[in-house]
Amino acid sequence: MVFHDRIEAGQRLAEALRYLKGQRPLVLAIPRGAVPMSKVVADALDGELDVVMVRKIGAPYQPEFALAAVDESGWVYRNPYAGDDEESARYIEAQRVTELAVIHRRRAQYTPGRAPVSPAGRVVIVVDDGLATGATMIAGLHAVRQQQPARLICAVPVAPFDVLAKMQRHADEVVCLFTPTFFQAVGQFYTHFNQVEDGEVIAVLAMVGK
Repeated sequence: MVFHDRIEAGQRLAEALRYLKGQRPLVLAIPRGAVPMSKVVADALDGELDVVMVRKIGAPYQPEFALAAVDESGWVYRNPYAGDDEESARYIEAQRVTELAVIHRRRAQYTPGRAPVSPAGRVVIVVDDGLATGATMIAGLHAVRQQQPARLICAVPVAPFDVLAKMQRHADEVVCLFTPTFFQAVGQFYTHFNQVEDGEVIAVLAMVGK
């Protein structure tokens, strides 16, 4: 299965989640890639759109490979292979501080003048455009869980089987459209996988509540 782009992936996700229409779910996108597709999902389900702010902590010299991820509160999820030695701990802590500053800066850019939409007591769908290691999704699910949603759903177009299995421990339900045998990167499963820029995120989120 290959998706044409994130919009098509969002449409397919919305179809898989159509049973939630009428429950006004809160759809939380992991920026930046998941924001356009999450709007498609939210619109199709008559839901509400916002973002859950998390950032990957990449490996030294291989920043796309996630050792860990940090949420907006500063909580860190560490992948099992991140290492527990002192040098690794120092590196992750330094990166946590750096990425937390990016989170706070982007929150101010993305949702100026308003507080994040509260997940408390609501059906919440956390969306990403795919999972590689799953670190950022786990950080996002943890952040939402702390705010006591009624039901917490992880929804992605594509993820490896072993990573998807980890999500079961952090969400009440996991929806994934495709679990390939051979997985190298999320972009492998999209014909068009251009980077989503801050301006597009800001434009999409500016329509929330209008």
